[in-house]
Amino acid sequence: MSQNKPLSVENRPPHFIQQILKKDLEEQRVTGIVTRFPPEPNGYLHIGHAKSICLNFGIAKEFDGVCSLRFDDTNPVKEDEEYVESIKRDVQWLGFQWDGEVKYSSGYFDQLYEWAIYLIKQGKAYICDLSPEQAREYRGTLTEPGRNSPYRDRSVDENLMLFKKMRDGEFDEGQCSLRAKIDMAAANINLRDPVIYRIRKAHHHQTGDKWVIYPSYDFAHGQGDAIEGVTHSICTLEFEDHRPLYDWFIENLPVPSRPRQYEFARLNLNYTVTSKRKLKQLVDEAHVDGWDDPRMPTISGLRRRGFTPASIRNFCEMIGVTRADSIVDVGMLEYSIRDDLNNNAPRAMCVLRPLKLVLTNYAEDQVEQMTAPAHPDRAELGTRSLPFTRELYIDQADFREEANKKYKRLVLGKRVRLRNAYVIEADKTVKNEHGDLLEVHAHIIEDTVGKDPADGVKPKGVIHWVSASHNIECEVRLYDRLFNDESPDSGGKNFLDALNPSSLEIINGCRAEPGLDNAQPDQPFQFEREGYFCLDSKYSQAGKPVFNRTIGLRDTWAKILEQSP
Repeated sequence: MSQNKPLSVENRPPHFIQQILKKDLEEQRVTGIVTRFPPEPNGYLHIGHAKSICLNFGIAKEFDGVCSLRFDDTNPVKEDEEYVESIKRDVQWLGFQWDGEVKYSSGYFDQLYEWAIYLIKQGKAYICDLSPEQAREYRGTLTEPGRNSPYRDRSVDENLMLFKKMRDGEFDEGQCSLRAKIDMAAANINLRDPVIYRIRKAHHHQTGDKWVIYPSYDFAHGQGDAIEGVTHSICTLEFEDHRPLYDWFIENLPVPSRPRQYEFARLNLNYTVTSKRKLKQLVDEAHVDGWDDPRMPTISGLRRRGFTPASIRNFCEMIGVTRADSIVDVGMLEYSIRDDLNNNAPRAMCVLRPLKLVLTNYAEDQVEQMTAPAHPDRAELGTRSLPFTRELYIDQADFREEANKKYKRLVLGKRVRLRNAYVIEADKTVKNEHGDLLEVHAHIIEDTVGKDPADGVKPKGVIHWVSASHNIECEVRLYDRLFNDESPDSGGKNFLDALNPSSLEIINGCRAEPGLDNAQPDQPFQFEREGYFCLDSKYSQAGKPVFNRTIGLRDTWAKILEQSP
């Protein structure tokens, strides 16, 4: 099949997670479905998170269950309230609403602390004084077992006393940690006495300065699921090796429910990086204009660029849910937004590089209102009025003094149609003393609005235009892919070397039809013959709009393949 035009998702058989849920309900292992979306608030969400959001919220809705939003906020050093708010906005913008109040792992810190004490009392956790470097050395390798910490056999009383001192802030960061006592010879390295509490003397965005010790992600995550009554804890494949630890905690703690973890393949998109660390580096080093830069794969960036929630949901549906890792062609994402906007975006005209066109046989003071459909296939969207005057702007690329037969635009002595208006014929040019083209003079062919010329000489093509006296001046930003390497961070590459120097072109002095003065940021348009655009939410000002190109009218990157039947 084509990499850019995927096959229909209609009649696709249920994916493996849907099958699991259906079976669990039929066999009454569960009486209802409870899922959760559990982001860490240490960055903005990206397109990979969109797949997880659509899956968790989507299957909950499909099976009449509920899905909650829980922030797994166990590392105050990297977390920020800005990320919390951005994530909430993104989830809602995608069209989903979590069940009840927003939840936080930090809201369970008191309970997690009590459960840590429970493990100590059961002889299943101990305070370890090994430094992080020593702990890594003792841990062993994938082929060699680890060694027991010399502090592993401390008494329960000593461990309880030391853990209390940790909580009271009597130790420095890194001086000691609380570890689960499992098996240092386990084949799964995650079971080799993992750290479940460490010292972090940092202010927390939710709990303030109440705590100086924080639970590990692995310790907090599964227990949060159990507290919330999650039935199916769905995560990406990199957590598969963590599942035995997830289960160990569930089995060895008096948790109120027994969730089960299931893994699916994460979204790997070519020409893209989704590592939060690398995305943060792009922001911190000003390679992009913030987390919501329209070239970023963040949901905020896609939104600012003009992607619609429906296009992202449809993309996630198209790529499916499997356990097999693969690389998804970014052309599928681009196809999804093109398809959505082609069907739904109102049309408008905007001249990016204006060239004055003077219609010499049209009265200087005449203003004629041309009527054009808002969408050629959506009559319910109505019409728009286009002021037509003696002086117009056309795009510089739409005129040549001489051209071969393949050129289907305006040429001296030849005819074109002005979209939704008259057929015209070019007569002469006006240039300055340096030979620079200033104006094109032409004449209209009378009685050709919506009709072919009576003399039978048809126009060679159709070009867009705006009135020179009735328009809005705007800035247009032409965005393209941020990376020009299909795999920018694979094989030890420095992903910064793959940055596309042509990923943004800013054009000032563009002219758009006057109806665009009421454009809103989330309202897409097709600028006829140019592409799909939306008003930029960051830099647009009253009287000074900025429009971002979402995507071109056709794919200019990918190899076009014939679609399989």
